[in-house]
Amino acid sequence: QVQLVESGGGLVQPGGSLTLSCAASGSIFIIGAMAWYRQAPGKQRELVASAISGGSTNCVDSVKGRFTISRDNAKNTVYLQMNSLKPDDTAVYYCFAEIRKLGTRQFNSYWGQGTQVTVSS
Repeated sequence: QVQLVESGGGLVQPGGSLTLSCAASGSIFIIGAMAWYRQAPGKQRELVASAISGGSTNCVDSVKGRFTISRDNAKNTVYLQMNSLKPDDTAVYYCFAEIRKLGTRQFNSYWGQGTQVTVSS
């Protein structure tokens, strides 16, 4: 069994900061890509940022310069540092990971339960 558990969401004023964390646990052999997605009310889920196991990271244009993704491979954890938050960043943020379980030969996709981020004055 593999789980992704997110934390760090909440209510913040425009211009404020939040850091999201997502820890993977269970029968993990190796983790490939990890990423953060978000889904605002009435909109489709969209990719926000990704980090592959080799260290390369990427953020979508709408958050570049404001959000930073990082990962701690020793802790099987990915972070999303969010600065200069805007009301448009309000959404449920989901953690995603490609994980190869112990005793298997393939990677499967896993999602966290989601954490609410609300940017409002």
